[in-house]
Amino acid sequence: MNRWIWLGVMLGWSGAACAQASATLSEKDFLDDMPVVLSVSRLPQRLDDTPGAVTIIDRDMIRLSGARDVADLLRLVPGFQSSTSFEAVAPQASYHGAFGGYSNRIQVLVDGRSAYSPYFIGSVEAGLQTVAMQDIERIEVLRGSNSAAYGARAFLGVINIVTRDSADTRGTQISLSGGENGIRDAWASLGWGADNGTFRLGLDRRGDDGLAGSNGRNSIERFNVRADLRPGSSDEIEVRAGGLVINAGKGFAGNADDLSRDTRYGSAYLQLDWRRTLDPDQDLALSYSHMHESYRDAFPYSLLAMGINDSIAVDASGVAGSDTLTLQHTWRQGSSLRMVWGAELRRERVTSRPAYNTDAALVTDFSRLFGNLEWRPAEQLILNVGAMAENTSASGSTMAPRLMLNWRVAEGQTLRAGASRAYRPPSTYEQFADVRYLWNGHLLEVSTLASGKVQDESVMARELGYLGVFPSLRMNLDVRVFREDVGGFLRQLNAIRPKDYANVENFSLRGLEYQLKWQPWQGAQLVLGQAFINSSLGNDISLADSGLALAAPKQASTLSYFQKLPGGLDLSLIHQNSGTQTLQGAGRLDQWAMSRTDLRLAAPLRLGGRRAEVALVLQNLGAPYLDFDPAFEFQRRAYLTLRVDN
Repeated sequence: MNRWIWLGVMLGWSGAACAQASATLSEKDFLDDMPVVLSVSRLPQRLDDTPGAVTIIDRDMIRLSGARDVADLLRLVPGFQSSTSFEAVAPQASYHGAFGGYSNRIQVLVDGRSAYSPYFIGSVEAGLQTVAMQDIERIEVLRGSNSAAYGARAFLGVINIVTRDSADTRGTQISLSGGENGIRDAWASLGWGADNGTFRLGLDRRGDDGLAGSNGRNSIERFNVRADLRPGSSDEIEVRAGGLVINAGKGFAGNADDLSRDTRYGSAYLQLDWRRTLDPDQDLALSYSHMHESYRDAFPYSLLAMGINDSIAVDASGVAGSDTLTLQHTWRQGSSLRMVWGAELRRERVTSRPAYNTDAALVTDFSRLFGNLEWRPAEQLILNVGAMAENTSASGSTMAPRLMLNWRVAEGQTLRAGASRAYRPPSTYEQFADVRYLWNGHLLEVSTLASGKVQDESVMARELGYLGVFPSLRMNLDVRVFREDVGGFLRQLNAIRPKDYANVENFSLRGLEYQLKWQPWQGAQLVLGQAFINSSLGNDISLADSGLALAAPKQASTLSYFQKLPGGLDLSLIHQNSGTQTLQGAGRLDQWAMSRTDLRLAAPLRLGGRRAEVALVLQNLGAPYLDFDPAFEFQRRAYLTLRVDN
């Protein structure tokens, strides 16, 4: 309560400081044109035309938030839970429930390239760290299933990270951050080129001492290259390449089953995109991407408890990779009909003797046919019909359809209703895991042995939505009411030895989430997001009570306030409050609530004729809260950032 009172005082003070200037502003000063998003149906669509609820985080909000990575930024999105821990490779984010130590039921795209990890059972943690925050133009988050457009991994949602065009980043830019908890971040970007081709090279490092109670010393080192080539009026070619290395502490001192040690994760990617405009009403796009990842994690395990004065190496190391080829055709007939369709081939390879008891690569092939038809039977109605037919070499064929109707009942007022079905095939590990411990050639234990008797998970999602724009109130509102029926949920069976995987439960997620944006006076914006979720089994027993699934909190809220103050100062206040939830790395029944308040104050500078900004960021002004594991605490952090632009 004290935090909310303090926040209200700050809002009142900053509002009074700007009140005189607001009298001459019109409605147009507060509301931009309806945004266009790219990643929902594979067609560029206005926000009120999309077949789903979308949250857009633009470049200004990224900067004003003070967040140091995408996972932390996604806590601004209704229905998302985030963790800053590196215990499961990297900070993670999940939608409508953590469901374990790895977030593997949402899809992460970076400029349209799938960036989830085949090695870590489809996890998106490392994929969220692909590019530096300063290189991001916007993030489009579809809240809801989207396998109709992007296949199996888009089971509960899609995060599309769109990087800045290299034509907009010519010259040199740098950013340096340092402060409490060992925060030492650095970023540099160099851009050059002419009208027919522009280029950008970015290098950065993010590092800190981690959460209190954890084995910290975490760092991420990245490089990214982008080229935008325009060889002719009808063709565009984009080339992207990059890599990252995550060095992270993991484990616990004195815990023989999970000793403190250093781990190393590396990944590299190459992406080629070619688009040709065939005529004013159709175009063709071809894309190829390659990703390679490697992981090193090993520690000695004492055998004294077994009466053996020796130790063995517990190892989780291995490599993985993927190749994806996509062909897509977009066609339009007049103003009432548009269609996109295409095909995709994807191959994933995972190699790890510690995880699979073989040196051979385990290969999974995906073949996909997709399409989406956007039809306007009347001026006020928009019907989106889409589907993806997908075949995997490991689990067979599925069809993921979606039907969504948008009705513009009045100017700026849109209702949306529809349904979709999606599937998630078992990962390589869930099907073929074979973890054995040997000592001097003798088999001591088979820890995990997957029987392979697993089926695809499924979700039937139904939703009602409302998008309202109120110019006279300088406000807009996005509401989603949903029911997501999950079938055949896959879980590791820890009560048996060796451990196996099985489709053990069916459950429903029902609720409401909304985001309200209000611009009450000049230079100000208030953003309130809330999610209310009820999870239950078929007999209406709460998932939290059953302990069978890691449910999302029943209620979570985020209030953000951004204010431009006199003298060019920027003030940001973000308060997050979450009801009890199971931590990603905790036991099933224990649950904790969390509350966090961040403040950012930034001032513009001129350094040698160049624009610059210095910012003070205070994260978690209140009491420490638990993050990922009951032994880990996120404590207050303060740091300074200096950024110099062209």
